[in-house]
Amino acid sequence: MELKGDPASGMSGRVLDGRYQIEMRVGEGGMAYVYRAKDRKDGRIVAVKVLMARLVGDREAVGRLQREAQVAMRLDHPNVCGIVGYGEAVGLPYLVMPFLEGETLSRRETRHGPMPEPLAIRILRQLCLGLHHAHEAGVLHRDLKPENVMLVPGPHPGMERAVVMDFGLAKETVVSPEIMKLTATGIVLGTPEFMSPEQIRGKPLDRRSDVFALGVLGFELVTGRLPFEGTTAQETMLAHLTGQPLRLRQANPKVTAGLERVLARGIAHKPDHRYQSMADFEEALAELGQ
Repeated sequence: MELKGDPASGMSGRVLDGRYQIEMRVGEGGMAYVYRAKDRKDGRIVAVKVLMARLVGDREAVGRLQREAQVAMRLDHPNVCGIVGYGEAVGLPYLVMPFLEGETLSRRETRHGPMPEPLAIRILRQLCLGLHHAHEAGVLHRDLKPENVMLVPGPHPGMERAVVMDFGLAKETVVSPEIMKLTATGIVLGTPEFMSPEQIRGKPLDRRSDVFALGVLGFELVTGRLPFEGTTAQETMLAHLTGQPLRLRQANPKVTAGLERVLARGIAHKPDHRYQSMADFEEALAELGQ
């Protein structure tokens, strides 16, 4: 909901730092408004994410935005949306990132329902590559879900590029004391449907937690359902902690036994039983021959 009188909600027409010509607002989330803008320096179109005014005094919200900038500016991969700039205008912190034309994976799922297996595997393999790049750069995503994946038209018709977005909850694997305070053990941040058991428990995380989230996302891609279901966030989290996942082919009998086996390992309850890296996950998907 737009906050009345919030200067962050009416940035259209402004020029930030003499460089970014704001054209129009294209979206908003719980923390920020997103605008399409033109970079006067090189003429390219960018997206500018401006923190809502009511959160400027919230040290945690500002810290999350700054952390997103710090970690995402280290990333440079076609399957990851990095950050190209960070600044402050009229007292409002903002991020600048490439402007991606396309639609979110969640919107695609809503419009078309479950994906054909070959297409789902192509998308999952791309996400593995992007997340592996982030992990190698020392960054965990921690909030992977269809809303945070953008499908962008590729160089050839029908060949889309999947891009991981929104590193707002990302956590560096080598954590500074300031970030440690911000994401203290016991504070659960993320989206319940996609959170690993160890994330729900507030335990220390590693790349295998993102592996779990991608496994859940893959399950939803080909079935339209979640492997762990509940009517409330609490029920969903409890199912992740104590329940057995729904079998993939029970949810969609058309899916191959190979994909069922691969995704079942991705969402194994114990981290040691999952793929130990996104590279391992991608290799298993590649072996399915798609």
